[in-house]
Amino acid sequence: MKFLKIFGCKVDFFQLLREQSEYILKSIRALDSYVQNLNPDDAEEVKTLEEQADQKRFELVQGLDSTFITPYDREDIYMLSKSLDDILDYYKTTVKEMEIYQVGQSPELAAFIAVLKDASANIYNAVCNMEKKPKAAIQYAVKAKKCENKVESIYRHSVAALLMGDDIKYILKMRELYRHLSNCADRIDEASDMVCHILMKEIS
Repeated sequence: MKFLKIFGCKVDFFQLLREQSEYILKSIRALDSYVQNLNPDDAEEVKTLEEQADQKRFELVQGLDSTFITPYDREDIYMLSKSLDDILDYYKTTVKEMEIYQVGQSPELAAFIAVLKDASANIYNAVCNMEKKPKAAIQYAVKAKKCENKVESIYRHSVAALLMGDDIKYILKMRELYRHLSNCADRIDEASDMVCHILMKEIS
């Protein structure tokens, strides 16, 4: 058993991470469509994609347990995979919160999603370039990090606009949703930092 664990079959961790990040890209596109049209099929697609991505993360964690040699520190690979998974979790729970609060179409929500969509594309490109173009990957990760400041700006302006109204129930549920999306931007920032952390050790 020990021999099999040390010299187990080769696992393509780059491919598994790429597949995880591709689910992020597909999920934000479905979420964007849901925010624009409130089509229940888009909501279900976001949930399904998150479940499929969980399977990829499970494969990666199993690979870490069964492979002796990994391209980066196994702890770093684990944490990057976790940070990608956190983004997907937030996209799914955004749909759930919109359903629970019965939120309709909103230009503010569309503005949040537009920034998150751009950041997700940069995360995807960062992860896809890690293996062969680490410097390009870092550049994409840095672009993704800018999402946090943009989302915070939208958050402040959106909350300020909310407080101009009189519907307390609407204010409370929308503020909660805005806060959730702001936290999602934090998860993207963490994933970006993890990409940079891993690659700076490789480049130096």
